[in-house]
Amino acid sequence: MKQEIIMDAAANDLSRQTAEIMRRFNDVFQLHDPSALAELVAQDCVIENTVPAPEGARHVGKEACVALWSAIATQPGTRFDLEETFVAGKRATIRWRYFMADGNSIRGVNLMRVADGLIVEAMGYVKG
Repeated sequence: MKQEIIMDAAANDLSRQTAEIMRRFNDVFQLHDPSALAELVAQDCVIENTVPAPEGARHVGKEACVALWSAIATQPGTRFDLEETFVAGKRATIRWRYFMADGNSIRGVNLMRVADGLIVEAMGYVKG
């Protein structure tokens, strides 16, 4: 699925840099290839994951974040359909639909933050 990245009306260099980071991040899941994650994730990255419900789990540090995203990206029989990526400065919102190996799907959103050209924060939420 071709990804379209929408930027705020006052797009500047920071927004363009964030958009490129999000494009590369989304490619990890579209291509099922986590090899780019090490270059995209900051040492102090924090993920607030969607599971377990209701609060999700917190993953702290580059190693933990790369491991989690690598596992998601390489899960057999799954896929993400990107619905929209919106970028404003150092922040991005990614709306997606995740198709599980059993054929079921869920919709969700990731709220992302970038600093110094690296992902430093990701908070995931799902419908339901």
